[in-house]
Amino acid sequence: MSTDFILQAKGREDTGKGASRRLRRLAGEVPAIVYGGKKNPAKIALTHKDVVKALENEAFFSSIISLDIEGASEDVIIKDIQRHPAKKIVLHMDFFRVSKTTVLQTKVPLHFINEDTCPGVKLGGGIVAHTMTDIEIQCLPKNLPEFIEVDMAEVDLGDIVHISDIVLPEGVESVALNLGADHDLSVATINKPKAVEVEEDTGSLDAADDAETSDNSEGDSNEGASEE
Repeated sequence: MSTDFILQAKGREDTGKGASRRLRRLAGEVPAIVYGGKKNPAKIALTHKDVVKALENEAFFSSIISLDIEGASEDVIIKDIQRHPAKKIVLHMDFFRVSKTTVLQTKVPLHFINEDTCPGVKLGGGIVAHTMTDIEIQCLPKNLPEFIEVDMAEVDLGDIVHISDIVLPEGVESVALNLGADHDLSVATINKPKAVEVEEDTGSLDAADDAETSDNSEGDSNEGASEE
């Protein structure tokens, strides 16, 4: 089990909203909690600028993180991040302890490849729509991937890619699929371009106009016959 990220942390005693606000405003720190495993939950504080820098790397969200809590190391994964709704401020973080021998459950991002060259886009002019951007998996820490690829190479116009179509790395399982076939959700699809839909609609309107013109012509002829 490798750890690509190391964060320095320190324990904290004060709790509550007031204490958390003081940490963020006065000390430039992020309140957090570490839980899981056989240990009791631990309240910690992280340096905000270090957290923001780490969050810029997508791999941070799906990697084993080493927390150095005043000299004691904890291997963890991110379980939750609370952010300010309008500012680039991290309000709180939850970390979950992991061990080499225990299966963990977390989300990893999806990377879609070969979209531009797949039949639905290259030949059909379709538009790719992603219905999922990450996937919940379970695996041992040593098998935790930074991301999972979704190969769109053979996807045609109107096709739907499901979770079951994704080739998962060795030792990695989909949490959703383990719940049953009815949880095999859509991951992506290639939709018909709007321009084609508009053309088809225009064609339908033209046909309707032609039919109406024909009906009116027949009506005019009948009226003429009646007058005669």
